[in-house]
Amino acid sequence: MRDATRQTVVWEALRAVLADLTAATGRDRLDIVDAGGGTGGFAVPLAGLGHAVTVVDPSPDSLAALERRAAETGVPVRGVQGDAGDLGDLLEPEGADLVLCHSVLEYVEDPAAALAAVAGILRRGGVVSVLAANPVATAIHRALSGNFNEARQVLADSAGRWGDRDPTPRRFTREDVTGLLVKAGFTVADVHGVRAFADLVPSRLAEADPAALVELERAAAAHPVLRDIATQVHVIAYR
Repeated sequence: MRDATRQTVVWEALRAVLADLTAATGRDRLDIVDAGGGTGGFAVPLAGLGHAVTVVDPSPDSLAALERRAAETGVPVRGVQGDAGDLGDLLEPEGADLVLCHSVLEYVEDPAAALAAVAGILRRGGVVSVLAANPVATAIHRALSGNFNEARQVLADSAGRWGDRDPTPRRFTREDVTGLLVKAGFTVADVHGVRAFADLVPSRLAEADPAALVELERAAAAHPVLRDIATQVHVIAYR
Protein backbone atom coordinates (compact mmCIF):
# COMPACT_ATOMS: atom_id res chain seq x y z
CA MET A 1 0.00 0.00 0.00
CA ARG A 2 2.82 2.42 0.85
CA ASP A 3 4.45 1.85 -2.57
CA ALA A 4 1.15 2.53 -4.36
CA THR A 5 0.74 5.75 -2.41
CA ARG A 6 4.24 6.86 -3.33
CA GLN A 7 3.65 6.26 -7.05
CA THR A 8 0.15 7.75 -7.36
CA VAL A 9 1.26 11.21 -8.49
CA VAL A 10 3.64 9.78 -11.10
CA TRP A 11 1.05 7.41 -12.53
CA GLU A 12 -1.59 10.12 -12.74
CA ALA A 13 0.82 12.36 -14.64
CA LEU A 14 1.71 9.51 -17.00
CA ARG A 15 -1.94 8.68 -17.68
CA ALA A 16 -2.55 12.30 -18.67
CA VAL A 17 0.48 12.18 -20.99
CA LEU A 18 -0.72 8.93 -22.57
CA ALA A 19 -4.15 10.43 -23.20
CA ASP A 20 -2.61 13.53 -24.81
CA LEU A 21 -0.26 11.48 -26.99
CA THR A 22 -3.04 9.14 -28.08
CA ALA A 23 -5.18 12.11 -29.09
CA ALA A 24 -2.30 13.83 -30.88
CA THR A 25 -1.08 10.77 -32.80
CA GLY A 26 -4.40 9.07 -33.40
CA ARG A 27 -2.82 5.81 -32.20
CA ASP A 28 -4.00 3.77 -29.22
CA ARG A 29 -0.75 1.78 -29.23
CA LEU A 30 2.17 4.06 -28.40
CA ASP A 31 5.88 3.26 -28.60
CA ILE A 32 7.36 3.62 -25.12
CA VAL A 33 10.95 3.27 -23.93
CA ASP A 34 11.75 2.85 -20.25
CA ALA A 35 15.41 3.81 -19.83
CA GLY A 36 16.79 2.13 -16.72
CA GLY A 37 13.43 0.41 -16.29
CA GLY A 38 14.88 -2.47 -14.29
CA THR A 39 12.40 -5.20 -13.45
CA GLY A 40 9.45 -3.49 -15.14
CA GLY A 41 7.60 -1.69 -12.36
CA PHE A 42 6.36 0.84 -14.90
CA ALA A 43 6.98 -1.07 -18.13
CA VAL A 44 4.76 -4.08 -17.45
CA PRO A 45 1.65 -2.04 -16.45
CA LEU A 46 2.17 0.19 -19.51
CA ALA A 47 2.36 -2.89 -21.72
CA GLY A 48 -0.79 -4.09 -20.02
CA LEU A 49 -2.52 -0.96 -21.31
CA GLY A 50 -1.71 -2.12 -24.83
CA HIS A 51 1.42 -0.11 -25.58
CA ALA A 52 4.63 -1.37 -27.18
CA VAL A 53 7.23 -1.10 -24.42
CA THR A 54 11.01 -1.50 -24.55
CA VAL A 55 13.13 -1.51 -21.40
CA VAL A 56 16.79 -0.54 -21.66
CA ASP A 57 18.78 -1.46 -18.56
CA PRO A 58 22.45 -2.29 -17.89
CA SER A 59 21.66 -5.16 -15.51
CA PRO A 60 21.11 -8.63 -17.01
CA ASP A 61 19.60 -9.77 -13.71
CA SER A 62 17.03 -6.97 -13.82
CA LEU A 63 16.16 -7.80 -17.42
CA ALA A 64 15.71 -11.47 -16.50
CA ALA A 65 13.35 -10.43 -13.70
CA LEU A 66 11.54 -8.17 -16.17
CA GLU A 67 11.07 -11.11 -18.54
CA ARG A 68 9.62 -13.25 -15.74
CA ARG A 69 7.29 -10.49 -14.56
CA ALA A 70 6.04 -9.83 -18.08
CA ALA A 71 5.47 -13.55 -18.66
CA GLU A 72 3.55 -13.90 -15.40
CA THR A 73 1.39 -10.92 -16.35
CA GLY A 74 0.91 -12.17 -19.90
CA VAL A 75 2.13 -9.04 -21.70
CA PRO A 76 4.98 -8.58 -24.19
CA VAL A 77 7.88 -6.33 -23.13
CA ARG A 78 11.14 -6.08 -25.01
CA GLY A 79 14.34 -5.95 -22.96
CA VAL A 80 17.61 -4.47 -24.23
CA GLN A 81 20.83 -4.45 -22.22
CA GLY A 82 22.59 -1.09 -22.21
CA ASP A 83 22.97 2.32 -20.58
CA ALA A 84 20.74 5.36 -20.99
CA GLY A 85 23.59 7.28 -22.56
CA ASP A 86 23.78 4.68 -25.35
CA LEU A 87 20.12 4.85 -26.39
CA GLY A 88 21.08 6.29 -29.76
CA ASP A 89 23.20 3.23 -30.52
CA LEU A 90 20.67 0.73 -29.19
CA LEU A 91 17.39 1.99 -30.63
CA GLU A 92 16.23 3.58 -33.85
CA PRO A 93 16.16 7.39 -34.02
CA GLU A 94 12.80 9.11 -33.56
CA GLY A 95 11.06 5.83 -32.87
CA ALA A 96 9.50 6.54 -29.48
CA ASP A 97 6.45 8.52 -28.40
CA LEU A 98 7.32 8.46 -24.70
CA VAL A 99 10.55 7.83 -22.82
CA LEU A 100 10.66 7.21 -19.08
CA CYS A 101 13.87 8.33 -17.42
CA HIS A 102 13.11 7.48 -13.80
CA SER A 103 15.89 7.36 -11.19
CA VAL A 104 18.48 7.31 -13.97
CA LEU A 105 20.15 10.73 -14.04
CA GLU A 106 21.49 10.14 -10.53
CA TYR A 107 23.62 7.23 -11.76
CA VAL A 108 24.64 7.84 -15.37
CA GLU A 109 28.13 9.12 -16.10
CA ASP A 110 26.88 12.18 -18.00
CA PRO A 111 23.26 13.29 -17.32
CA ALA A 112 23.32 15.87 -20.11
CA ALA A 113 24.48 13.28 -22.65
CA ALA A 114 21.80 10.85 -21.46
CA LEU A 115 19.04 13.41 -22.04
CA ALA A 116 20.51 14.24 -25.45
CA ALA A 117 20.28 10.52 -26.27
CA VAL A 118 16.67 10.49 -25.08
CA ALA A 119 15.88 13.41 -27.39
CA GLY A 120 17.41 11.51 -30.29
CA ILE A 121 15.04 8.54 -30.00
CA LEU A 122 11.89 10.61 -29.48
CA ARG A 123 9.60 11.62 -32.31
CA ARG A 124 8.71 15.27 -32.72
CA GLY A 125 6.04 16.00 -30.13
CA GLY A 126 7.21 13.05 -28.06
CA VAL A 127 7.44 13.23 -24.29
CA VAL A 128 10.05 12.44 -21.68
CA SER A 129 9.15 11.74 -18.05
CA VAL A 130 12.09 12.44 -15.73
CA LEU A 131 12.09 11.41 -12.08
CA ALA A 132 15.10 12.38 -9.98
CA ALA A 133 16.14 12.42 -6.33
CA ASN A 134 15.91 15.82 -4.64
CA PRO A 135 18.79 16.96 -2.38
CA VAL A 136 16.54 19.18 -0.25
CA ALA A 137 14.41 16.21 0.74
CA THR A 138 17.53 14.20 1.52
CA ALA A 139 18.74 16.95 3.86
CA ILE A 140 15.38 16.88 5.65
CA HIS A 141 15.44 13.09 5.95
CA ARG A 142 19.00 13.04 7.30
CA ALA A 143 18.14 15.72 9.85
CA LEU A 144 15.01 13.89 11.02
CA SER A 145 17.14 10.79 11.62
CA GLY A 146 19.51 12.85 13.78
CA ASN A 147 22.33 13.10 11.22
CA PHE A 148 22.63 16.87 11.34
CA ASN A 149 26.13 17.13 9.92
CA GLU A 150 25.16 14.93 6.99
CA ALA A 151 22.09 17.09 6.38
CA ARG A 152 24.29 20.17 6.26
CA GLN A 153 26.69 18.40 3.90
CA VAL A 154 23.85 17.65 1.47
CA LEU A 155 23.02 21.34 1.25
CA ALA A 156 26.66 22.33 0.74
CA ASP A 157 27.62 19.64 -1.76
CA SER A 158 27.20 20.43 -5.46
CA ALA A 159 26.01 16.87 -6.11
CA GLY A 160 23.69 16.86 -3.09
CA ARG A 161 25.48 14.00 -1.33
CA TRP A 162 25.73 13.53 2.43
CA GLY A 163 29.11 11.76 2.51
CA ASP A 164 31.36 9.07 1.11
CA ARG A 165 28.93 6.32 2.15
CA ASP A 166 26.03 7.91 0.31
CA PRO A 167 24.86 5.33 -2.28
CA THR A 168 23.42 7.98 -4.61
CA PRO A 169 26.10 9.64 -6.82
CA ARG A 170 24.15 12.88 -7.36
CA ARG A 171 20.78 14.55 -6.78
CA PHE A 172 18.89 17.28 -8.62
CA THR A 173 16.76 20.27 -7.68
CA ARG A 174 13.84 21.31 -9.86
CA GLU A 175 16.05 23.97 -11.44
CA ASP A 176 18.75 21.38 -12.16
CA VAL A 177 16.39 19.02 -13.97
CA THR A 178 14.57 21.67 -15.98
CA GLY A 179 17.87 23.28 -16.94
CA LEU A 180 19.24 20.00 -18.26
CA LEU A 181 16.05 19.37 -20.22
CA VAL A 182 16.04 22.80 -21.84
CA LYS A 183 19.70 22.38 -22.77
CA ALA A 184 18.80 19.08 -24.47
CA GLY A 185 16.15 20.82 -26.56
CA PHE A 186 13.03 19.98 -24.57
CA THR A 187 10.12 22.21 -23.64
CA VAL A 188 9.17 21.71 -20.00
CA ALA A 189 5.42 21.23 -19.49
CA ASP A 190 4.79 20.11 -15.91
CA VAL A 191 6.79 19.81 -12.71
CA HIS A 192 5.59 17.79 -9.72
CA GLY A 193 6.93 16.91 -6.33
CA VAL A 194 6.65 13.21 -5.54
CA ARG A 195 6.48 11.85 -1.99
CA ALA A 196 6.40 15.14 -0.11
CA PHE A 197 4.85 13.41 2.90
CA ALA A 198 4.74 9.69 2.13
CA ASP A 199 8.36 9.11 3.16
CA LEU A 200 8.00 11.14 6.37
CA VAL A 201 4.76 9.80 7.81
CA PRO A 202 5.13 6.76 10.13
CA SER A 203 3.84 3.55 8.54
CA ARG A 204 1.11 3.06 11.15
CA LEU A 205 -0.37 6.46 10.28
CA ALA A 206 -0.03 5.98 6.53
CA GLU A 207 -1.73 2.61 6.70
CA ALA A 208 -4.50 3.96 8.93
CA ASP A 209 -5.79 6.31 6.20
CA PRO A 210 -4.02 5.73 2.88
CA ALA A 211 -6.70 7.48 0.84
CA ALA A 212 -6.25 10.71 2.78
CA LEU A 213 -2.47 10.47 2.36
CA VAL A 214 -2.91 10.10 -1.40
CA GLU A 215 -5.10 13.21 -1.46
CA LEU A 216 -2.45 15.08 0.53
CA GLU A 217 0.23 13.97 -1.93
CA ARG A 218 -1.91 15.21 -4.82
CA ALA A 219 -2.28 18.60 -3.17
CA ALA A 220 1.42 18.83 -2.37
CA ALA A 221 2.58 17.72 -5.83
CA ALA A 222 2.04 21.10 -7.48
CA HIS A 223 2.36 23.30 -4.38
CA PRO A 224 5.10 25.88 -5.12
CA VAL A 225 6.91 25.16 -1.85
CA LEU A 226 6.13 21.53 -1.07
CA ARG A 227 7.01 20.24 -4.55
CA ASP A 228 10.55 21.51 -4.04
CA ILE A 229 11.06 19.58 -0.81
CA ALA A 230 9.55 16.29 -2.02
CA THR A 231 11.71 13.17 -2.17
CA GLN A 232 11.70 13.23 -5.97
CA VAL A 233 11.29 15.84 -8.68
CA HIS A 234 9.05 14.74 -11.56
CA VAL A 235 9.26 16.68 -14.81
CA ILE A 236 7.25 16.16 -18.01
CA ALA A 237 8.82 17.71 -21.11
CA TYR A 238 8.13 17.68 -24.86
CA ARG A 239 10.53 17.41 -27.77
